[in-house]
Amino acid sequence: MSEEPSIDLRGPPEYGDRAFAKLTAGAAGLVLLILGLIAITMTRRALPVFGEMGPRFFTSTRWSPPDSIFGALPFIWGTAFTAAIAVLIAVPISLGVALFMTQVASPSLARPLVYLMDLLAGVPSVVFGLWGVLVLSQLVHLGRSFLTAGIILAIMIIPIITSLSREVIATTPVGDKEGALAMGTTRWEMITETVLPHSAGGLVGAVMLGLGRAMGETIAAALVIGSALGQITLRALAPGNSMPAVIANEWGEAQDLHKSALIALAVTLFAITILVNLVATGIVQRSMKRGQGT
Repeated sequence: MSEEPSIDLRGPPEYGDRAFAKLTAGAAGLVLLILGLIAITMTRRALPVFGEMGPRFFTSTRWSPPDSIFGALPFIWGTAFTAAIAVLIAVPISLGVALFMTQVASPSLARPLVYLMDLLAGVPSVVFGLWGVLVLSQLVHLGRSFLTAGIILAIMIIPIITSLSREVIATTPVGDKEGALAMGTTRWEMITETVLPHSAGGLVGAVMLGLGRAMGETIAAALVIGSALGQITLRALAPGNSMPAVIANEWGEAQDLHKSALIALAVTLFAITILVNLVATGIVQRSMKRGQGT
């Protein structure tokens, strides 16, 4: 019997595929356009205080709107300090919960934990802030301080880091884990030698995303950080301030140069966030190349 001629079903792209490609490209371009417009608009509004203060805006510790003196260094320090405290608290907890849900817990137990994490992520930030004021500041006697703000921010970013870490860890090939266990390793050795190396890049990305959320949080931080001006210290129980908090607290009464200074704080926070994302991207790419053996 003669073989039937094969029919090549591949043809030129359909109009729907072309439209989809253009639509997705347009969406990506729109995101870049919005970011560019935000950067340009905010920077232009911040130029007056940059022209008035110059580099002293980033190095001065004095913030006195009546005297037209604006030093952002204490707020930059407060933002970084509270975010660092939050990450130090949240990362071990988030990683432990993610490993428990994916490597230890049964599906019947892991599923409610996933719902709980999703529920925690949906709680408004003002609720966390008020809880911090009523419980951590008063009942636990931590006061309104860097530590209180760091704990509240840690609670807020735990669901983010946990959810992303869980998704990344779940991508570890089952064959690799079963092979490690078949060679006589313990569950802990399998996790440290197989799961974590495979997931390293994604875990770094999850932590950096949580760090960005912690640095940009406004209401919760403003309620519990203490709103102390000019405070640069390593004492976690000392009151302080952060860039988002001072913007939220002073924007309503700001005028002219004062408002320009607050916008300049927002521009600074925007630039720091972009820098953190770039560093995170570099770390993730290096981890992926190392995992591929290149």
